Amino acid sequence: MDALIAHYPPEHKRAAVLWLLHLLQAHCGCLGNEQVEWVAAKLGLQPINVWELIRFYPMFSEAPRGRFHITVCRTLSCAQCGCGALVQALEKKLGAPLEAVTTDGLFTLAAVECLAACGSGPAMMINDLLFEHMTPEKACALVDEIRATGAIPSQALAPLRPAHALERRLLMANMSQPGYTGSLADYSAAGGYESLKKALALKPEVITAEVADSELRGRGGAGFPCGMKWRFLDRKSGKPVYLVCNGDESEPGTFKDRQLIYRDPHLLIEGILITCHAIGAKVAYVYLRGEFPDGAALLEREIEAARAQNLVGKNILGTDFECEIWLHRGAGAYICGEETGLIESLEGKRAYPRIKPPFPAVRGLFGCPTVVNNIETLCNVPLIVKHGAKWYHALGVPRSTGTRLISLSGSVKRPGVYEIESGKVTLWQLIHDIGGGTLHERPVKGVIPGGSSMPILPGGNLDIPIDFESIRQAGSSAGSGAVIVLEEGEDIVGHALNVAQFYAHESCGQCTPCREGTLWMEKLLHRMHAGGGRPEDVDLLQDVADNIDGQTICALGEAAAWPIKAFLKNFRGDFEKVCNTGGGAK
Repeated sequence: MDALIAHYPPEHKRAAVLWLLHLLQAHCGCLGNEQVEWVAAKLGLQPINVWELIRFYPMFSEAPRGRFHITVCRTLSCAQCGCGALVQALEKKLGAPLEAVTTDGLFTLAAVECLAACGSGPAMMINDLLFEHMTPEKACALVDEIRATGAIPSQALAPLRPAHALERRLLMANMSQPGYTGSLADYSAAGGYESLKKALALKPEVITAEVADSELRGRGGAGFPCGMKWRFLDRKSGKPVYLVCNGDESEPGTFKDRQLIYRDPHLLIEGILITCHAIGAKVAYVYLRGEFPDGAALLEREIEAARAQNLVGKNILGTDFECEIWLHRGAGAYICGEETGLIESLEGKRAYPRIKPPFPAVRGLFGCPTVVNNIETLCNVPLIVKHGAKWYHALGVPRSTGTRLISLSGSVKRPGVYEIESGKVTLWQLIHDIGGGTLHERPVKGVIPGGSSMPILPGGNLDIPIDFESIRQAGSSAGSGAVIVLEEGEDIVGHALNVAQFYAHESCGQCTPCREGTLWMEKLLHRMHAGGGRPEDVDLLQDVADNIDGQTICALGEAAAWPIKAFLKNFRGDFEKVCNTGGGAK
């Protein structure tokens, strides 16, 4: 714990609080007065400062759990492939309802929000291990095995699917090679860290200009120009500059960053180092979602391997460049994907997004100039430095240069992560050529093109190139590159309810329209889906969504309202039917 606290400035040691709570919960089984008072004394806080975090972040628990804590993902992509039946089977097998400890003290079961394994659902975790492609039979057999052995069977990383002819693998090039493990030795043999050597011979402003000229846009969801964000930094304040890597991949439908972390971690590490050199940062924090515990261990191991080779720390590669990379583990809140909410969380507080301005580039982490970049964004930086801005700019289409990692899930035969050249593959090609068509060979009902927060597009016209501008013109957003497919015959009202439940659960509660409105939308959709909807409820749902949209501090309000408004716009008849005739539940 003392070593972790030392990763943060002495005057900001509060930032270590999430780490300490994770460690104490793992050691003690739950968090109560004793743990809270100890952490508060250790970090110079009041107990209320610790309690407010335990009751905000879903991964922390005041109640004792079983020795083996099973969490089943309930969000949209997993719901489409049967997570409900999985939960029911486990409840019956364990003889205990959700959140209850079994009589033998071994198990607890919980339904949780997205686990970032949307292409291999239904997904569930047992303590720190992820289990994919689960069925009720597999899950029950797993419970029997754990009871018999007292241990969780280890899980190997599933092999990567061979590249499709329509793919253009650049970020995925190394991991696609036979026998590639992602180790420092493998990465170096593939030419790794040559871009860092090149970058250290260049002035920071030259690297920034290359990234700006490449027109790389952020891959976390907003698509903001990366080079422009770097140039916004306040370099006159005299304060330290920080880089924060946003690894809080919690947008339902998104599971691309998981592949980069687990299969090629040094590409990310090199991207972080080059970016720190370019922006003048000596410290970078990787904020990794709490549901990636083995990913956190892997990254820590590989950062230390890089440190042993003089790639992290002081006098990197014999130069005067120094950079520390520290891992910071989140605790399960989607709002931490918003950059200022993430910064608040990293500082050891509730993840309440800040009012902007000031923007992080002026006043970010610890009150200092800060750049926040997504994992995929940073992984592009070594490629740009290696090949040049002109090379990168020639990939893709104007305003959407380079490649995109696409997370494909839902009702499709070959879900997974695919890398395509921006604007050179359409949604139809992605679903029918790369994805093998819809799961039950029915027509596409609708497509969510950028994660569950983005408006759904009707399935009638899918000849839409996958790039920022084309999808925007079609009426949605490319977002995080998460494409969720719905086919004819699916329960549209049920899917809208699933999405509404997610955002009601994940609202931080800071803004009244979001805090109250998301719960109101969920309540209305529950009533519709259960068969008790009234004809006027369709217009009421539209009105509530309209009064959330654009009325909140951060974009979670839009994330909650946009999908519901799009469901109503494109499939209003489905909602009117259940409100006029009842019988929405299935």
